Amino acid sequence: MARQLIGEIQNIIRYPVKSFQGEKVQQSTIEAYGLYGDRSHVFIDETKPRKYVMATHFPELLKYEAQFEGQESSEKYPQVRITTPQGKQFYWDDEPFHKEIQQIAGDVYPVKYTPKHVPIGAIEEEHILIVTDSSLTKMEQMWGKQLDFLRFRPNLVIAMGEGAPFAEEFWFGKRMIIGDIELEIKRHCERCMIINIDPVSHEKDNTLLKTVVRERDNHFGVYASVIKTGQVKVGDNVFLEDGN
Repeated sequence: MARQLIGEIQNIIRYPVKSFQGEKVQQSTIEAYGLYGDRSHVFIDETKPRKYVMATHFPELLKYEAQFEGQESSEKYPQVRITTPQGKQFYWDDEPFHKEIQQIAGDVYPVKYTPKHVPIGAIEEEHILIVTDSSLTKMEQMWGKQLDFLRFRPNLVIAMGEGAPFAEEFWFGKRMIIGDIELEIKRHCERCMIINIDPVSHEKDNTLLKTVVRERDNHFGVYASVIKTGQVKVGDNVFLEDGN
C-alpha cells in the first residue's frame, strides 16, 4: 500500500467536558472512542431528543474551561478542574458547580463516563475531528479577519507544510497513520453557529459561519474513526495511505 507523508501534528486538543473549552496537550492517547477523555464528562437533559446539553443551545457554556489534573489512567479519569467565566475554580463533582450549570441549562444532571466507555453521541458523530493549518490559513483569507483555530473545536491540527488548502476533502476512505495509530477518514464536518463565538473574548460574529456556508458549502474539517489505538504527540509525522 502506498504511504505518503503529508505533515505533522501541530496541536492536540481534548474537551474533558462536552461544550466547554478544552485543553491543549503535548501528548495523549487515542482510544477506541477518540482522544483520551474527550467529552467524557457531560450534562444530560432527558427532556430533549438529543439528551446531551450542548453549547448550540447554551452558548454560555463555552465560557467555562475544563482540564484534567493528573496522569492519564485506563482505570479512571483524573480529576477535572473547571474554571468559570468569573475565574472561580471547581471540580467536576462539586455540587455548587452543578447548580451553576443548572442556572444556565435548567433541570440537567452531570454524567461521568469511564475510560473504557465514552459513547459516540457524547463525542460527536465520529471519533476524531481533524483540521489542517493550510485550510485554516485559506479560511482566514476568505473571512478577511484573524481566525483562532479553536473556534472549530478540532482534536488534531495537522501542519501540512506546503500542502494545498482543503486537501483533506480528498482523503475520504483513506487511512491516516500516526506512529502506531491508524485512523480512517470518513467525511466532512458540517459546521454550526459555535464557530461564530470567539474562544477567548466570547464575542459573536455571525459572518464566519456565513463565509463557511458560502465558500465551503458549510464544510470545514473532517471526521475520522479509530482503527488502531496508540500514543500521539505534537511533532509526530502524519502519513496517508489508501484504505484498500
